[in-house]
Amino acid sequence: MLRVGLALDPRIEGEVLATMLDLGHRVAWRCHDGTGLEERIGTGTPVDVLLVSPGTDRLRAELIDLADRVGTRVVALASGESERRHAAGLGLVDTLLLPVDPDELDRTIAPLDLGGDGPRPVAPAAGRVIAVWGAAGSPGTTTVAAGIASELAARGRRVVLIDADTYGSSVAAMLGLLDEAPGFAAACRLAGSGALDIEQLERIAVVHPSPSGAFRVLTGISRAARWTELSTERVATTIERCRAWMDDIVIDTAFCLEADEEISSDLFAPRRNGAAFAVLGSADRVVEVGAADPVGVTRLLRGHAELVELVDPSRISVVVNRLRGVALGTGPAGQLASTLSRFGGIEAAALLPEDQRVVDAAVIAGRSLRDQAPRGALPVALRRFVSTVLDHQPTPVRDRSRRSAGGARGRRARSGSRRGEES
Repeated sequence: MLRVGLALDPRIEGEVLATMLDLGHRVAWRCHDGTGLEERIGTGTPVDVLLVSPGTDRLRAELIDLADRVGTRVVALASGESERRHAAGLGLVDTLLLPVDPDELDRTIAPLDLGGDGPRPVAPAAGRVIAVWGAAGSPGTTTVAAGIASELAARGRRVVLIDADTYGSSVAAMLGLLDEAPGFAAACRLAGSGALDIEQLERIAVVHPSPSGAFRVLTGISRAARWTELSTERVATTIERCRAWMDDIVIDTAFCLEADEEISSDLFAPRRNGAAFAVLGSADRVVEVGAADPVGVTRLLRGHAELVELVDPSRISVVVNRLRGVALGTGPAGQLASTLSRFGGIEAAALLPEDQRVVDAAVIAGRSLRDQAPRGALPVALRRFVSTVLDHQPTPVRDRSRRSAGGARGRRARSGSRRGEES
């Protein structure tokens, strides 16, 4: 039995109230005034789920944020397409169009109803997490992440591609997917209320069709201002749930690694970079992407120094993207290898050639690079990288406590040869 709060249009409240009682749930309170709704959620009788009419007078971003903090799940009952779009724009996935079928409504809120059996068991977490990260300057992390996901899916593996970038999500736009209701934010919201399971992940995820192998996508936040929805704890919990769902979890990660909690006086405030720390801390393999030009290589070397303070170098594989002779002169591959080895201790980084024509065509068509040009220079290079570095399933690493800066520096020299072997 669930405790339910109602904030519905009076014209439909009676019918929904009767439905809730018939389903065996308890209606804790009803609110007819949108101005008092947030007070009800914050200080009134706690409820497990709030059924709300998604008009602008009742459903606001502030209400959803408050409900997230107190562990109340919000389900919108929309009377038309405009109300459904309003709810989707605020990030709600649980939106039903009226008239609501009682069985459909019960299925929507059922994950919260644990009854007397206690929490449902979670399947063993076996999936591999591959974080794709790059320093500032758009080196092509999204292109590489989508390419890795499509190559792994083509090998018959179950793959989900997650957009966890809190500064500029772009996976949906690159693959031609709708992102009016961000899937990853919805998953994090469900994780925060303890209601995220495989059934919910299947419902939220978007399938990217592909002749060579389809894969799931959890789209990113539509506006950077919504970064507060991706808290460290929620992101980490969502990743663990995905381990029990898919063989490979490929995550496009934000660039910034600033530990902003060190300069904040509020120790309990959300951290904008908390999602990136959670992803990197959970990853079995981190693919570090840099651009093959003088500015991009400089950023790569500086970013690599930050990354090895957070991640064991043995788990990092470096990829240098957009290799072209005009940017580096004669023998660009040799020059890159020498520079990375001398100034960063990076050996045998994977090189991806510049192939903007194929990338542009794939984005316009909403296809993966593999499907757009399977024999193109960039797709072939990505395929080679996946085959030599990622085409296996190591035992997921469980203990990823952050190492001290001194310990990381002390091991950096000893790990140089290992980086070369695994890059």
